[in-house]
Parts: sequence; C-alpha cells; structure tokens
Amino acid sequence: MRIRPTPNTINREHQKRKLDVDANVQGRPLGDVYADVHAAMEKVDFPAGYYPELLGEYTERLNAQRRLLAFSLVAVIAVFLLLHASFGSARLATVSFVLLPAALVGGAIAAYAGGGVISLGSLVGFLTVLGISARNGILMINHFQHLEREEGEPFGVGLVLRGAHERLAPILMTATTTGLALVPLAVAGQIPGNEIEHPMALVILGGLVTSTLLNLLVIPSLYLRFGGTGQPRMAPVE
Repeated sequence: MRIRPTPNTINREHQKRKLDVDANVQGRPLGDVYADVHAAMEKVDFPAGYYPELLGEYTERLNAQRRLLAFSLVAVIAVFLLLHASFGSARLATVSFVLLPAALVGGAIAAYAGGGVISLGSLVGFLTVLGISARNGILMINHFQHLEREEGEPFGVGLVLRGAHERLAPILMTATTTGLALVPLAVAGQIPGNEIEHPMALVILGGLVTSTLLNLLVIPSLYLRFGGTGQPRMAPVE
C-alpha cells in the first residue's frame, strides 16, 4: 500500500475526465499568448488517453469569426443580387458592388489608429459600414434612374448634379445620426464591458467618412460613365 496525492474532485464532460488549467493574460495580446501555448503543447508527448484542448475567450472568438466569415460570404452574394434587382442592370450592380470595399478604407484606418487589432467588434463594424454604403449607393443610383425615366431628365452632367444634390441631405443625415450615436462608445475607450463596442464604434465612424465621400463624389461620376438608358452622353457645361 502507498500513500499518494489524488484529486478530491473528478470533473467530467461528455463522459470524459477533464482537468482545467486556468491562466490570465496581462501585457500581451491574447492571440500571441494563445499561439505560444499552442506551440508549446505541440512539443509535449502526452500519455495514452490524454490530449490537450485550448478553450477560453480566444477560442470562442475564433469560432465566432469563422461563423461571421461564413455569414459574410452569404451576405455578399445577397447584396449583389439585391443590387442587380434594384438597378435592373448587371453593369451598374457590378460597379456599385466593386466600390463597396473602398468604403471600408476609413474603417481600416480607424482600426489601425485604435491599436491595429481586428477584433470581433471590428468585423461587425465593417459589415455595418458595408450595409450603410450599399444602402446609400442604391438610393443615389435609383434616384438617377428615376430622374431619367420618370421625370424626363436628359442623361448627362445635369442629371447627375441634380440627383446628387437632392440625395445630399438623406445621405448626410444617415451618416451624422449614426456617427453621433457612436461617439460616446468611441470616446469611452477600452473600459471594462466595452471591449466589443469600442472597436466597432471606431470602425463605423471611420467607415462613415469614406462611405459618405464615396457615395457623394465617386458614384455620380461612375454613373455618368456607365449609367443611362443608352450610350453615355456628356452634356455641355455652361
């Protein structure tokens, strides 16, 4: 007979024994620590019947990012189909769709300025900016088409200038109200409980700037080049 230390509690999950080893991270990004621990465990030769499994916040974040990526791919396809259905033109839908990533430039700059870490909140912010940019682009191009088809405005510079001027207020109102609502989250910083909302707010605020400029300056110019019911005709500027 021998006296040996034994666990006073045996935890089980899915009919398997488990032993939890907890640790907190300070002074380094959680992803870097996760990578170091994973590399260290690869070098350990565990006995038969034993195997390691990394759990916790970072693992859950990776799983959430994978799900978000899958949903994003579905959303991208749905956005293109909606653009095509809204414009009735594959050419306009393609032009508007290709421009959508450019609206994310401001969000990427804001994320870099806020620490350079793309978190789950940042990804949600990018998707939000993408949706706002697509909505504003649809409003702009649909109004151009309405002026040409319903009100008889001749295709050209005059139509584009009038349409952009009439859609200026709705686009600015959307960007301003959304931005003002997110300013407190951005100013609050990385306080406890604000780990997701802060990077999301930074990305959306930065993306709203480039998205608004894109819809007010770039889309009208591209519609003048690729839009219209016939061949583009440049109206004389007086």
